[in-house]
Amino acid sequence: MKKSLAIGLIGVAASAVAQACPDYLNTEMRKLSSKETINFCDSYAGKPMLIVNTASNCGYTPQFTGLEQLHQNYKDQGLVVVGFSSDDFFQEENDEADAATVCFEKYDVSFPVMATSSVRGRNANAVFKRLGEAQGYPKWNFNKYVVSAEGEVVAHFGSRVGPSSPELLTLIDEITGGE
Repeated sequence: MKKSLAIGLIGVAASAVAQACPDYLNTEMRKLSSKETINFCDSYAGKPMLIVNTASNCGYTPQFTGLEQLHQNYKDQGLVVVGFSSDDFFQEENDEADAATVCFEKYDVSFPVMATSSVRGRNANAVFKRLGEAQGYPKWNFNKYVVSAEGEVVAHFGSRVGPSSPELLTLIDEITGGE
């Protein structure tokens, strides 16, 4: 009886978190060069996020190193870093396997990167449609969107604001309860 009560309470708690998840995150997307999909509400509801549009052949591509460092430094505080591969600026590999090689082998990225999709305009994926409406669409690769644990789009930083920039780190500390 205790076991079934505990399972029931876990189900209620999971349901409450799913209900608290904003509509724009209630979507499922495929991971880069994979058949695996992620439902953002199921995986990340109630967690602060750093969402970045990425490309493997851009002058800002070395930011993958700093993004991975952010992921490592803040994952225990609940921060989820998610990359969205995009060719909207014609800087992404044509083959997803090649893009994945850049992300996961060259830069040793361990945070999730989604399959290539549009991040601006009428064809933007559901996540970037909301990010763009809230804080402006990316004007280039490696734009960073800070999203609170409640799903509020808190800030948008352009490409030139790197992963170790003080203004980004200060905001991440605020939303994660860090230093």
